[in-house]
Amino acid sequence: MALKISLGQYFAANSVVHRLDPRTKVCASLAIMVSVFFIHTPAQLALGFAFVLVTIALARIPAHRVLESVLPVFAMLVVLGVFNLLLTTSGVVLVHAGPLRITTDGVRAALLYSTRLVIGVLAGMLLLLTTTPAQLTDAFDKLLSPLARIGFPAHSIAMVFSLMLRFIPTLADEAAALVDAQTARGGALTEGSPIRRIRAVAPLIVSLLASSLNHANDLSRALDARCYEDGAERSHWHPLHMRARDWLALVLAVIYVVALVFVI
Repeated sequence: MALKISLGQYFAANSVVHRLDPRTKVCASLAIMVSVFFIHTPAQLALGFAFVLVTIALARIPAHRVLESVLPVFAMLVVLGVFNLLLTTSGVVLVHAGPLRITTDGVRAALLYSTRLVIGVLAGMLLLLTTTPAQLTDAFDKLLSPLARIGFPAHSIAMVFSLMLRFIPTLADEAAALVDAQTARGGALTEGSPIRRIRAVAPLIVSLLASSLNHANDLSRALDARCYEDGAERSHWHPLHMRARDWLALVLAVIYVVALVFVI
């Protein structure tokens, strides 16, 4: 069994998006992800998708890599859409069968509010696919560094974020190996009653938790062996520099957000 998790996996390419400063990509991606909550009309939804799809095209990322990145969240969006469909009772009634009541506003909410989150997911995945974990660490470190003057652990948070991305593929591989081992011993997760499947998940979770603690212990020893000191001033092999293309990208992101707010 193979678990394919694209989260945190960098896709190497020579594109204008890849060459942007990581701070630019972080700020632009956060702006796009926050802006999805201002989408309330089909016109705004179309504008959001157009902007994100053009950016993906500029990044030269294959369509199948993008789909692999967003497929894991589709189930959550479907559940969200079903809740909106069933819990929104205003508008013209389309279906009324016992307690089940589907209205035009429910259909609109199910389609609009679930679909708009896809834009935020695509923006986040685009950031991870075009930026290495090391670049993300440097970007968050630089962006949060002004808060270090008031005692905010900016570098520690950036380091934890980088390590989180680094260990997602590792834990996914270990989960796949554990599932295969459990299946070989007759404890398949896809067989038996729902209660049996839930019970089969418990050993998997315990094993992954133990493995995570072992990785954390080994990592702490490695950092101690290298005399790692939190908050110490560090140099960089590739210092970050904002160029004209970075300021242009930020301006385009601001124009998109403003246009999204005023589009009816």
